[in-house]
Amino acid sequence: MKPFQYTRLSTQDLASGTTLRDSTILAGGTNLIDLMKYGVEKPDRLADIGKLPYAQIEESDEGLLLGALVTNADTAYHSAVKKTYPLLHKAILSAASAQLRNRATNGGNLLQRTRCYYFYDTAMPCNKREPGSGCAAINGFNRIHAILGTSASCIATHPSDMCVALAALEAEVHVLRKGATLVIPFDQLHRLPGDHPEKDHNLEPGDLITHIQLPTEGFSDHFEYLKIRDRESYAFALISVAACLKVSEGKIEDIRVALGGVAHKPWKLKKVEKEMIGKVASTDNFQFFAERLIQGAQSFGTNDFKILLVKRAIVRALNSALNPS
Repeated sequence: MKPFQYTRLSTQDLASGTTLRDSTILAGGTNLIDLMKYGVEKPDRLADIGKLPYAQIEESDEGLLLGALVTNADTAYHSAVKKTYPLLHKAILSAASAQLRNRATNGGNLLQRTRCYYFYDTAMPCNKREPGSGCAAINGFNRIHAILGTSASCIATHPSDMCVALAALEAEVHVLRKGATLVIPFDQLHRLPGDHPEKDHNLEPGDLITHIQLPTEGFSDHFEYLKIRDRESYAFALISVAACLKVSEGKIEDIRVALGGVAHKPWKLKKVEKEMIGKVASTDNFQFFAERLIQGAQSFGTNDFKILLVKRAIVRALNSALNPS
C-alpha cells in the first residue's frame, strides 16, 4: 500500500472545503481500504470524517433524515425505518455481511465503487480505473455486468443495494458544497458511463454528503426488495428490484421500480412509471411495464441471461408487492 498522510477532520475544517478537495474522504472504509490494498486507489492524503456531526437519524414532518455517518446496520434497525420504510430495511439487510453493515456508513454506501473484476485487476485495461486504457469486460467474462445505459467505454454496474431502494423511494441527498447545503434528487446523484466512466457521480471535488432525506411516503403496505444472486449471503446482485405500489380498487395510483445489477447507476424510468397510473394492477400489465422499463437492453455474451431474468424479476417483485405475505 502506498504511504499516505492522515487527517481527522473537525467541523471547523469544513468551512473552506480545501481539505476535502485535496484529500480522499475516509468514513467507514469498507470499500476504500480494499481498493487501497489492491492498488486501485492510491491517495496521497486521507481525510477521516468519522467525528463530524452526521451520525444521527431525525424524524420530522418532511420524512426521515438519515445522517451520512450512521452505519448501515443502525439505519436498517431504526424503528422508523422498519415501520415506515421497510423497503429500505430489507434492502440494507440483503447487502454484504453483518460485520460490514456494522461499519459501513450511509454516505459511503452511496459512493462505493463497482465490483467489476477488471476494475479491481490492475493488470487489465479498465477505462474506469485508467481512462483511455480500454474496457476488458466488453469482450471478456461479463456475467455480472450491465445491460442498460452502457457505453463503448464501460459496462460496469453500481453495486449498492441501499441505493436501489433509495432510488425507488425518490430520496434526496444533502451535500455540503463550499459551506452551503445543496439538495440533489437521488436520480441525479449517479451517472451513466458515457465517455467518462471514471466519474461515478455528479459531485464536485470538495463536496461532502451529509444526509439522506427520505420522503414521508414509504410504501409500507405494498413493497418488495428482490435480490437474485449466486449465493444467499455476502454476494452482489446479478439482478435486484425495489418495487413500491399504491393501489385503489385494483388500479395503480402510484408505482416505483428501481433496478440494481443492470446499469452504472440504479435504473429507474419515471416516464414509464407514469404510463402505468390508472391501469389495473395485474400480471399482464406488470409484464408490459417490465418490457418498457428495460427497452433497449443489450447484453455482451456471458450476461445474456440477464435480459430475461430481469423481466421475470420485475413481474415477480411487483406481484409480491401487490400481495405481501
